[in-house]
Amino acid sequence: MTQTDSRDLELLAQLKRARGEIAAQIGRRIVGQHEVVDNLISAILAGGHVLLVGVPGLAKTLLIQTVSEALDMEFSRIQFTPDLMPSDITGTELLEEDHGTGKRAFTFARGPVFGNIVLSDEINRAPPKTQAALLQAMQEKTVTVAGKTYTLPDPFFVLATQNPIEQEGTYHLPEAQLDRFMYELRIGYPTVEEEEAIVSQTTGVKNDAIKPVMSADTLREMQRLVRRMPAPPSLVSYAVGLARATRPHEAGASPTVKKYVSFGAGPRAGQNLVLGAKSRAAMDGRSVPDLEDVDAVAFSVLRHRVVLNFQAEAEGMGIEKILQLGGRAKAR
Repeated sequence: MTQTDSRDLELLAQLKRARGEIAAQIGRRIVGQHEVVDNLISAILAGGHVLLVGVPGLAKTLLIQTVSEALDMEFSRIQFTPDLMPSDITGTELLEEDHGTGKRAFTFARGPVFGNIVLSDEINRAPPKTQAALLQAMQEKTVTVAGKTYTLPDPFFVLATQNPIEQEGTYHLPEAQLDRFMYELRIGYPTVEEEEAIVSQTTGVKNDAIKPVMSADTLREMQRLVRRMPAPPSLVSYAVGLARATRPHEAGASPTVKKYVSFGAGPRAGQNLVLGAKSRAAMDGRSVPDLEDVDAVAFSVLRHRVVLNFQAEAEGMGIEKILQLGGRAKAR
């Protein structure tokens, strides 16, 4: 074993411990939602953005705030509204006067997108022009204002929330922007036991201070470790097969996909399936991902990248059911 291999094994063990510590800190405020928490940590380790979808009152915003505290990074929040302009996110140039010389010059005032973890609350309330500004930040990790390009902090994550039931004053997220999110995570209602625990914890004296577990420097090192992990050719082939099986015009697409899907997932889906599998393996302290790791992230990676047709909507066919009946089975 080389010195580098030995260091990577140490980092894997450290990452596994950190995953448990982060989950424990989140558990001080968030009851249940263990799969959502695991996938959120997985995306952060892989350097991906996350879209959290759920009805109001399910602690989506609180979850993201808690994650930022546990990771000890710069946190900023953008509350999206229909009148939000791109400069409200990216920042703007201000004309300032030097009182000593009397000279005036433009200086750039950074917007809230300049953070390590950016909470984009109710992202579907933003108008298209503002969503386009965020799109550049998510993909390029830069913003351009008045012809000048500014680099965003590293690491940089957009963790967005979306209310699936409220339609007034909302805008449909473009498929191009949805494709930039590594995962779409669905937050459901808690169980009876979990809801009773939530009510008990939130109606008494609070003692839910969060202890920072990981710094930005440590996270960057963990992200590089995940990237260095090998992906066996069989795993890459399986991930690509999953993505291609969602495309109705592929020769091997299932009858279900051909009947209900207009457009399938693009190449980013395969990339994120492999990255997600790597990060899931690293979270368990394993140096090589397997097919079960791909399966664990498949729905989160694919559900927002598949566009259903009118027939699917008319027959009440949900995306998870179509993927289970069609895409995943065909990829095997």
